[in-house]
Amino acid sequence: MAGKSRESRGAWFRANGDKGAQRRVDLDKALQPHEYNALAHWHWEVWGRDEQQPPEGPWRVWLICAGRGFGKTRAGAEWVRNVARHDGEARIALVGASLVEVRSVMVEGESGVLAASPGALAPEFEPSLRRLQWPNGAQAFLYSAGEPESLRGPQHTHAWCDEIAKWDNAGLRALAAWDNLQMGMRLGDHPRVLATTTPRTVALMQRLYAEVESGAVVLAQGKTEDNAGVLPTAYFEAMLDQYGATSLGRQELEGEMLEEVDGALWSRALLEQCRTAGTGAERIRVVVGVDPPASSSGDACGIVVAAKLNDGNAEVLADCSVEKASPETWARAVSNAAKAWQVDRIVAEANQGGAMVRSVLHAANVSLPVKLVHASRGKAARAEPVAALYEAGRVRHAGLLAKLEDELCGLMAGGGYEGPGRSPDRADALVWALSELMLAKREEPSVRRF
Repeated sequence: MAGKSRESRGAWFRANGDKGAQRRVDLDKALQPHEYNALAHWHWEVWGRDEQQPPEGPWRVWLICAGRGFGKTRAGAEWVRNVARHDGEARIALVGASLVEVRSVMVEGESGVLAASPGALAPEFEPSLRRLQWPNGAQAFLYSAGEPESLRGPQHTHAWCDEIAKWDNAGLRALAAWDNLQMGMRLGDHPRVLATTTPRTVALMQRLYAEVESGAVVLAQGKTEDNAGVLPTAYFEAMLDQYGATSLGRQELEGEMLEEVDGALWSRALLEQCRTAGTGAERIRVVVGVDPPASSSGDACGIVVAAKLNDGNAEVLADCSVEKASPETWARAVSNAAKAWQVDRIVAEANQGGAMVRSVLHAANVSLPVKLVHASRGKAARAEPVAALYEAGRVRHAGLLAKLEDELCGLMAGGGYEGPGRSPDRADALVWALSELMLAKREEPSVRRF
């Protein structure tokens, strides 16, 4: 908030609507700009929003589950700073998805512990020891949730766990890390754990939400919009434009824990498992799947790029779909996607004018083979073998593909569609692409005896 004009700060506080808003407005009027900026830097208790302040009462686990840019990291760092400042015996665990993230985000990041601890209150960071040391004796130690055994044995008074929904749960590592940490929370009179995260439908989050209902976990929720007065306007508007109309936007921006649709072929949890870092495998074949619309004013034209890798798996690279486009426009979009990703083949459904893709591409002098496929079964039936590839861990997603993933989670086993829009055009294009790469029977050369 530092650096904003007095008028803009006052407007933001009045619009913010939490309990301390009027108090901050009064302080803003009473103080000179340099005094206010100093207050903003040094006294989080004054200007932090209510949802960013520790709950009252004898809580043990505090979960902040909010959208991107809400201020979760700053809330965690300020809580750690406050604990260390008031308790020289504090032994604090800082746990993230990896040691790299703990250091770069939780400790040294722009909203990390060091940034929240200016001047004489700053701790000394000892990277080789994975430790923060405060002048009064309080200490914080860095841990990776990817190494759950490192949390077996150490004891702590407090812990801050960041982005717990991102913790890798392969081999149940995330759950093991959380359980090992909890068992080591046995120092001091009131051991406490703060967990900050954007919600995702993963096993650890589901467990914590169940404990919220039982009263064992105190939940604070919020949206990206809650911090709009601090976030860069361009960032905020771009996020709304890109994700505002999607289910993923409800999760990533509004901080909503999305419920799974019973009977869906894909689940949010399954897709999160697929969104992992690349293995370094090379792309050996790239195709574009196309699901053409029946008319320019109807459904979207699904255009999805996918690749087969030399490790035998597949990677979904991009969703280039276009909405309410003429045949020439969406065929041009297919052509552009093919050029951008250097594809080897275009696979298009022929039932509703797929031949247009071939003719327009040829007119544009794009010399790529076009395979026209005919839909003899329903969309869900075609999707089931592809969903099985996901279940087997043979498909990865190269980043967030919000609208495509929303449609996948609406395809129902046994038929039917309960996702956004009238038809899962993007999902159908993905099915065509992955079926060509992973399920199509390819004739191998052989020698026959006559």
